[in-house]
Amino acid sequence: MLEFTVVEPAGANVQLAATLAYAERQKSRLKIVLDSGEEAGIVLAHGTKLRAGDVLASPDGVQLRIAAALEPVSTVAASDARDLARICYHLGNRHVALQIGTGWARYERDHVLDAMVAGLGFSVIHEQAAFEPEQGAYAQHDAHASVHHAHD
Repeated sequence: MLEFTVVEPAGANVQLAATLAYAERQKSRLKIVLDSGEEAGIVLAHGTKLRAGDVLASPDGVQLRIAAALEPVSTVAASDARDLARICYHLGNRHVALQIGTGWARYERDHVLDAMVAGLGFSVIHEQAAFEPEQGAYAQHDAHASVHHAHD
């Protein structure tokens, strides 16, 4: 079984791909199934969190690109910056992982949060989408973290 142990910059010839849900990308030790159907393992430094577009390497140089799986999320659109700030404030106050885009916020589907957001006067859209929440103010600022500037 292939084992991927290092996060590195993408090479010209990334051979493999794996599509992982947000919860899976938060684990540093994980058995996965590649998009090709082959089993593999991820064994990274503790605390390593993966994002879509990251490239992992095996000890023998095989590279694997990580993609974000489509998963059930709730997306809330805002008509202006104040509304977006209000949505983000109330969701952040519940300490949920939150993805923020231009004019919208997204979180893992949760009926309690959906009811809270609707109670604030916003419409919640249930959809299947890639979930890439903000890393947070205390995310590691090391060589691995710097790889993510291209995706943010």
